[in-house]
Amino acid sequence: MSDRPPNPPRQERWDHRMETPLAVASVAFLSGYAVRVLARDDLPKLGVDLCVGVILGAWAVFLADYAVRLRLSGLAPHRFVRTHLLDTVVLLLPLLRPVRMVALYDRVQRRRGQPRLSLYARVMVYSGLTVSLLGFTAALTVFHHEADAPGATIRTFGDAMWWACATLATVGYGDVTPVTPIGRLVAVGLMACGLALLGAVTGSFSSWLIQAFRREDEKEGDEGA
Repeated sequence: MSDRPPNPPRQERWDHRMETPLAVASVAFLSGYAVRVLARDDLPKLGVDLCVGVILGAWAVFLADYAVRLRLSGLAPHRFVRTHLLDTVVLLLPLLRPVRMVALYDRVQRRRGQPRLSLYARVMVYSGLTVSLLGFTAALTVFHHEADAPGATIRTFGDAMWWACATLATVGYGDVTPVTPIGRLVAVGLMACGLALLGAVTGSFSSWLIQAFRREDEKEGDEGA
């Protein structure tokens, strides 16, 4: 039997119902933005308008979901913003929305009631997916704002991806660096995310190794008894 109550609250039902549409909208937003940035010199006006329409349409879905959740919460707007600060930030910075694909992956893993991966494996997989998505979106944003900036060293998307990988890994070679205010702001956020997510992966991997060695020691102890 499921642990879910027979009549979950309206907000919980809404969140469950919107999980997949929001993930689809996130993919559409990222795809539209990626095409707009990467093919900006080759896109005809119709293509540009189509990309902008997809981006605005996806953002409208995010805004509608936020408004409905605000209404269902029963909280005053300022209290809802304060208690859902991350949701508000993601609404204002929708390029972070593709991380919802991680939540969709989790739903697929649980479609038979129990996750098919252990806790440690899930943490490593979800962190890896999140790092990949954040790195890609950060590279897109930095390339968008840096490519034509005076004195910029990030001139191609390849440069932007190299910079994102080095920043997420906290290596910081310094051969390519952002020079615009938005690029540097993205860099600060990416450094913080890289430290947190890589810490989660290494911590989970270390815990898994310790647990595996402990089980092996207990097995050898039982065999020797």
